[in-house]
Amino acid sequence: MGTRKFWLGQVGDYEIKQLKVFTTVVECGGFSAAETELNITRSTISIHIANLESRLNLTLCQRGRGGFSLTDEGQTIYNSAKQLFGALEEFRATVNNLNSTLSGDLRLLFSDTVSGDPRLQLPELIHQLHDQAPDVYITVDVASMNTIEQKIINEEAEIGFVPLHHEIEGLEYIHLFTDVCRLYCHRQHPLYKIPERQLTDEVVDSQALIQAGVKPHKKAIHLIEPMDPRATAYYYETRLAMIRSGKYVGFLPEHYVDQNTQPGELRALLPNTRNYKLDSGAIVKKSARPNKARNLFLELIRAHLSA
Repeated sequence: MGTRKFWLGQVGDYEIKQLKVFTTVVECGGFSAAETELNITRSTISIHIANLESRLNLTLCQRGRGGFSLTDEGQTIYNSAKQLFGALEEFRATVNNLNSTLSGDLRLLFSDTVSGDPRLQLPELIHQLHDQAPDVYITVDVASMNTIEQKIINEEAEIGFVPLHHEIEGLEYIHLFTDVCRLYCHRQHPLYKIPERQLTDEVVDSQALIQAGVKPHKKAIHLIEPMDPRATAYYYETRLAMIRSGKYVGFLPEHYVDQNTQPGELRALLPNTRNYKLDSGAIVKKSARPNKARNLFLELIRAHLSA
């Protein structure tokens, strides 16, 4: 007897919902980790996946004591589902941009403390955007620089705000402001009270360094290479906490230190030589799908910068 051929037929909203559950499980690495992301129980997730496998007549994943893993068919379905969601998002964005009323989504991602930096004046920008386009749905979140770049490239967000450590092909960069980054220690650190004339490069380089955990800015590589990295903290807030322990030295933007520490709490070590300039900016994808809300917000940013 020959194997019966399977024909999927129409794909409706229910199948799309199941596929979204499936892709979330894959990206979370398993059923348990996906519970919080989906806000449904593990048993409900299991039912959705089982129903999807039955609907597709495929085994998509293995789950059990050995953990969660995709089958070859599951990997193919995952890749196709991501393409499907991308096409649906593009269709939705196209329809929103055809409407006379400016609507749709605007997803903003911020690295570290950029959203609260008074030089950006984000509250005022949001105020202006809402006045001109009150129907736009705004999502604001914080992520690492690498995550933001990837999400902008994948069109999972419209505008990112990051330190400009490097440039990636396919992204457009809008300069916002420039900081001077200096090497700091806390007043509890042994170097804090040492006279400037006794602070040699050798003394400073021998101290435990708290580093950012990303490839150093090109202007900082020569400063960091001879030092002794002993810990990693990406975000300024956590890096400052490590410096406040009195056990580490680390680079921070001077503006951030002035805004977030007490006078005399930190000391800049060898300030004339241990410093570099770091630009911050907004990034967008050059060939991104049309989005009127994104374009309006960029206009507001550029107007703010020119003013």
